[in-house]
Amino acid sequence: MDKVLVEVFIPASEKSYDVFLPQGILLHEIVYLLAGTMTELSQGYYSATPDTILCDRKTGTILNINQTVEEIGLMNGAKLMLI
Repeated sequence: MDKVLVEVFIPASEKSYDVFLPQGILLHEIVYLLAGTMTELSQGYYSATPDTILCDRKTGTILNINQTVEEIGLMNGAKLMLI
């Protein structure tokens, strides 16, 4: 399975993390996994909720959670934001 290396920014902790995302997985599964991981890594600054979203950091466009990474067209070096 191919993977894409992206940067995920967490505004609450003002930190970015490099993450490999598998191309064939739906984004809602990735958001669920990222939310849990980022809650732990941010040492309490970020707290996941059912309304957690993943968006493009540059444009602010919310990514469709019903598509795969490949369908959305994420490429290596993409900058995302988890809020």
